[in-house]
Order: sequence, then structure tokens, then C-alpha cells
Amino acid sequence: MNTTFKRTNSLKNDLVILSDGKNLDWTDNYLTSGEISVFVEGIKNKVKTFVFPKAINFAFIQILPEDGQSEAENKENARIAAADMLEKIQQYKIKSVTLISHADTNRMNEYAEGLVLANYQFLKYFSDKNKEAKKSCLEKVSIHASCISKKDFNSLDAVLEATCKARDLVNEPHSFMNAPQFSKEVEAAGKKYGFSTKVLQKKEIEKLKMGGLLAVNLGSYVPPTFNIMEWKPKNAKNSKPIVLVGKGVMFDTGGVSLKPTKNSMDFMKCDMAGAAGVLGMMIAAAKNKLPVHLVALVAATDNRPGKDAYLPGDVITTYSGITVEILNTDAEGRMTLADALHYAKQYDPELVLDFATLTGSAAVALGPEGVAYMGNADSKVKYQMEDSGFNTYERVVEFPIWREYGETIKSDIADIKNLGAPYAGMITAGMFLQHFTDYPWLHFDIAGMAYLHKKSAYRTKEGTGVAVRLIFDFLNQYFKIK
Repeated sequence: MNTTFKRTNSLKNDLVILSDGKNLDWTDNYLTSGEISVFVEGIKNKVKTFVFPKAINFAFIQILPEDGQSEAENKENARIAAADMLEKIQQYKIKSVTLISHADTNRMNEYAEGLVLANYQFLKYFSDKNKEAKKSCLEKVSIHASCISKKDFNSLDAVLEATCKARDLVNEPHSFMNAPQFSKEVEAAGKKYGFSTKVLQKKEIEKLKMGGLLAVNLGSYVPPTFNIMEWKPKNAKNSKPIVLVGKGVMFDTGGVSLKPTKNSMDFMKCDMAGAAGVLGMMIAAAKNKLPVHLVALVAATDNRPGKDAYLPGDVITTYSGITVEILNTDAEGRMTLADALHYAKQYDPELVLDFATLTGSAAVALGPEGVAYMGNADSKVKYQMEDSGFNTYERVVEFPIWREYGETIKSDIADIKNLGAPYAGMITAGMFLQHFTDYPWLHFDIAGMAYLHKKSAYRTKEGTGVAVRLIFDFLNQYFKIK
């Protein structure tokens, strides 16, 4: 995380003051009479942001009216307002700010979230000179203790650090972030934050006969890994674990069914965003001591057309024993997920959630504004997940898993095929995955939200870290963690 994030009782830094523009009794503490007059007149003219340079520091004031169509929209407006305010803070080269709220409705959590995430940068590969030139001036964000409890701050700190780590993982080029390196990241995170890890290497994967993962890896000179993470606190609220599965295709060329480079293959380093998201969630859970037993699984490989690459027409026997006719080697994510979903059965899970940049169809259907999801979990789970989607504005939309869609992946020479009809691709992909589950399960196709080609407020260009905030909110709400 680029930003040092603190909770403080001090008001000595440059201040960002949140207001709803109604109760102005606090203004005497920060502004001169002349500045108050300017402020009041600005509110009348619907000005939303104010900058008052002081002798020692600055007072940035943000008006946050509650004029959204819903509570969720008001929260999102606060995040967006913070991203807008960041631009003004950067203009003045401010290095450290303290946030304090004087609004009747405290939007501090969302505002701080927007400010920190908007300030995220990935500068690792710039030369020292250019890195310094591009670095954001804002280095430290503090929240005044009167505006946030220690517990809420710790939760926010954990989820922001984890989201930024997930962004880092996605933004790394494949020249660095291949399957073995991802496993090193898993092990390092486990040691740092306190969750257990186990990495299966290629020989162990072969012994288990994980045919889906091994088939996708056939065209690569980089060996696959299978990554197992577990957070099991003594005070866990669940007797059976929640299992998170992330698609870990570290780079996707499409294999023999090669993708076109422009606007297709050139950003396929993001095809492991599901893996980044579930690793990020494990970091958030462990850092915040979340009282929920979690397991995360990632089958990691790249997908290349070289060596002994699998081909259209091949029949692959997956870890479950289910055979798959390959029609397109670019439908590879579901092959690796099949083995991970089958592996999850040994945990007798309460619920399995998988996250994958699986289909272009999901991105076409919802764009970068939402996540397509489907599955057989009960209505309570779905309702809470949708509510958490609105809370975090990582909104999820349910798609059906009607049996008619399943007909389109029946094969003439194997149990199923890895490609369905030319329509509803995100649904037929989900129908494929369902074959490898026998537990309550939801599948999330994050293809539209995982990677942006231009900045969108606090969602910076490239990796967004999608799913970390969503899952964290879901688990807290579902298990009623106070």
C-alpha cells in the first residue's frame, strides 16, 4: 500500500473536513470569519469542495450531501468525492492529511477508503528518476479517532492493505509473476500475516492426476503449482470452512487457439485476478483476526501454445475423473478451476465461492460496473452477497443455471466439452464448473471489473483488486461479526 494509514487524536496536519453543509457550528474552530462567509456562500451555490490555505496548514472541506437514491449510492458518492479531493491535495503537494467529519451521517469509512485506493500507484518498474517524478505526494492519511472506532479502523486498514496487494499482484508482468513466483507470494503472505500455506509442485500435482491443470500447463516451460491457504482461528464462527477458489492463469495466450494481440492478449497478465483476490482476502482475514475458518485454493499456470500444448479435439481426464472434450484451448480457466473445485470437496465446506476472469461474455454483459454470478447456494447467501455487492459497489448480478444451458456442453465423445453454444458464454462456463461441485457454491465471473483500461475514480487503471472488499464485507455481515 502506497499510503501510510493511521488513527490519530491529533489535528496538527493538513485537514480534510467532511461536512453535510447543514450544521456549521464547527466552522469557528478551523476558519476565519471571512472564510466562513466564503464557505456559506459556496454551499448556497452548490460548491462541493473548498480549499483554505492557512498559515501553518491547509483546510480542505468536502460537502457530502445525502442525495443518492440509496444508502449504497451515498456510500459510493463518498468514495468518489474522496478521489476527486485527492486531485486537489496533490495540486498543493500535501504529504499528510488528517480526516475529520462534522457531518450528521459519518461517511468516514467510505471516504477514507476512496482516498487511499485512489492514491494507489504501481511504480516498481520505473527508473528511479521517473519513479520519483510520478510518485504521489500524499504519503500519509490519518483518521481522527473521534470519527472511527479502533475496531472499525483495524478492519478498514486490513481490507485496504489487502486490496492494494491484490492490485500489485495483477499489475506485475508475467516476466516476474509466473506460477512459482505466485506461490512464493502466497508463502510470504502466510508468514507475514499468520495463515498456513502449502504449495504442491508439479510431481505432487501429477500424483493427484489433476488433469485439467496439467493439460493447460502442457504448452509451458514454467511448471504449475497448486496453492493451499488456510486461516483457522480458535474462535471461528463456522464449524465447516468457507472455501475460496481463485483462477490462477498467470498469463493467457489462448494456447493453440491463440488470441489476437491487440485489445485481447496484451493485458492477459490480469487473468490471475481471481487468484489475487482470494490471496488478498486471506491477508485481510488474518490481519484483522476475522473469526471465520477460511480455506483458499489456487491452481496456477500460464497458458501457452508451445511444447506439447493440448489441442482442440483432445479429451482430458480431470482430477474428479470427469472427461472433457477440448473444443477451444482458450477456455482454459474452467479446466484449472475444475480441479480446484473438486479438491475443495475434501473440506466438507459450508460454502465455496470461486472468482475468475472467466469469459468475455460477462464483460460484454455488465462491462466494468458489475460481476456476473450464479450457483446453487441458498437464498440467504445470495441475498447477503448482493447486499455486500452494493455496500462495496462491487455489485453482483445473478445469472441462471437452467438445465437447457447445460445441454449445450454435452459431448459426443466425452462426459462434457469445454465450450458451449455461441450465446450465454458466462452461463455455460458456470454450468461446466457445476459438474465439479457437490456443495453449496457460487461462481463469480469478474472479467469486467478486474482490470480497467482507464481510471474510474478510486479504481485506478489496470488491476482493481476486485473481490477482496466484497468477500470481506460478505463474511462480516453473514456471520454477524460486530
